[in-house]
Amino acid sequence: MISKKTARKMYDYYTERIDQLIQAQTALTVGGVKSYTIGDRQITKFDLSRLSDELENAVEMQSYYDNLLHGRPTRNMVGIVPTDR
Repeated sequence: MISKKTARKMYDYYTERIDQLIQAQTALTVGGVKSYTIGDRQITKFDLSRLSDELENAVEMQSYYDNLLHGRPTRNMVGIVPTDR
């Protein structure tokens, strides 16, 4: 089990990561730039689909760590109702 301190660090990391990815996506789609740099990575307009996938993953991970911090289940539960047919 992950400690609350580690969960907080990871939550903060993904929050910052989401902000960076949104800035890159905005700059590439609206800003008219052809490439954008995040840290040591260079992203071009051709990488927009990959950027969207990374953003979606970061949001999921942020949600996971948020659930850990607040004591909520980290997995979605689905009920199955058997029927006779």
